Amino acid sequence: MVQRPLIPAVGLAAVGGVLLTASYEPVALPWLLPLGVACFALATRGLAVRRSGLVGLVFGVVFYFSHISWMKDSIGADAWLALSSVEALFYGLLGLAVPLLRRLPGWPLWLAAAWTTMETVRSGWPFSGMPWGRLAFAAIDTPAAPAVAYVGMTGLSFLLALSGFCLARFAEAALARERRRVWAAAAVGVLALLVTPAVLAYDVPQTGSTTVAVVQGDVPGPGNDILWDHEQVTRNHVDATVRLAADAAAGRVPEPDFVLWPENSTAVDPFEPGQVNSGIREAVDAAQVPVVVGGIVDGGRKYVLNQGVVWDPQTGPGDRYTKHHPVPYGEYIPFRDIWNPKFGQLALITRDMKSGTRTTPLRVAGVRVGDAICFDVAYDDVMPPQVRDGAELLTVQTSNASFIFTHQIEQQFAITRLRAIEAGRWLAVASTNGQSGVIAPDGSVVASAEPRTTAVLVEKVGLSTALTPAMRLGAWPTRMFTLLTLAALVSGAVAYRRRRQFDGPAQGDPTEEPPALSPTPSEAPVV
Repeated sequence: MVQRPLIPAVGLAAVGGVLLTASYEPVALPWLLPLGVACFALATRGLAVRRSGLVGLVFGVVFYFSHISWMKDSIGADAWLALSSVEALFYGLLGLAVPLLRRLPGWPLWLAAAWTTMETVRSGWPFSGMPWGRLAFAAIDTPAAPAVAYVGMTGLSFLLALSGFCLARFAEAALARERRRVWAAAAVGVLALLVTPAVLAYDVPQTGSTTVAVVQGDVPGPGNDILWDHEQVTRNHVDATVRLAADAAAGRVPEPDFVLWPENSTAVDPFEPGQVNSGIREAVDAAQVPVVVGGIVDGGRKYVLNQGVVWDPQTGPGDRYTKHHPVPYGEYIPFRDIWNPKFGQLALITRDMKSGTRTTPLRVAGVRVGDAICFDVAYDDVMPPQVRDGAELLTVQTSNASFIFTHQIEQQFAITRLRAIEAGRWLAVASTNGQSGVIAPDGSVVASAEPRTTAVLVEKVGLSTALTPAMRLGAWPTRMFTLLTLAALVSGAVAYRRRRQFDGPAQGDPTEEPPALSPTPSEAPVV
């Protein structure tokens, strides 16, 4: 049995990982994405299961270690190594499945479903997973971005993966000089599905409007440490809000209906008596409208809560949203009872952050607001359920101070813009020192603040209760692709086992026919 050389396959997988990384910020060349995915398919072509898994792992290591390299310089090298290693393993597992799925007719379809299922699993497991690196997140500012309103993040990832695998199949067909037109047509068809919504974008009707003020107070000192002078961080937001109230009273800016502060605008419990609590009350009294405060709230001896708190000028603190997805090894230590590290950045996590479960919108100045805190915006179980439950407007409270000198803030802002398109909602983002902005339902940025500055954005935004097709579909695309993947793996395993038992090129290209055997003299037919 003939095996493909492993070294060229590993090299091609590494190239694919680099191309995929370059599809996202900061390089942001999304047209490289199908090429990177195609390299994955071509690198694993014709390999046995274990070798294919190894090549897939190489792809994952090159891609993921470079894609979230910002974690090394912000959270710490130990957290970066641990998280990147876990996430890279999922691409190795996908590589193990490639030889099975390639035994099936139309394998690009099944492999695209498997890729999408892999993304779904690693985005939520282990612990709270890590969604960074989903193919859909590279699509902002491309003709494919409007498709997310129709098929959601999961559906868009599937179509992008399918485009790459169809490209790989076309390349294979061209090399083998067989059925090139079929696979060229398939690739063109998938691209048409991706770009058609750019012409027929889904327009969500507006049912009203409100005026929101986004406050970016800035972080003193080095700018990347929220705790360097956390009381001054709060004071910056208080002062900016008081100036906003004065400007609104003088007619220099429109009067806001509510004010949005970022995550970690208070790094201590805002309910405790003291300078932070009095500062919040000063800002709310000056604004005379609700202020959505981002605060770290005491949750007992072992826990803290990362919350968005609606602070009303008449009734005080009320409705709250709690961050759903604290970052493992960044905001909590998994299995702390078994392993409690006391080194590096991990030693600073003295209490674990508890996860929130709320899926209903906040009530802010008579508006139903779907909130998310920082990394929550990348998860499918945070904003979409709130939209389906009646959220008329979306907000994101984020700190990003730890990442201010990295490209994480650009990646997160791209994800946030896609969420606005997916939901068909206006979206306001408040960050401590970057990147704050107001985003329209088509993903365009109508206002933004320069990083590491104090700024207030006052914008009139639309409200809506209508649902995009993506919001109506909910979790069904994920369920469908998971079922397709499981069925394909079972069918492919049966076909793979039969092929290995056949005396032919079991480890070669599954699209090739077994070579004809020349008759020996003893087997030659008698004429």
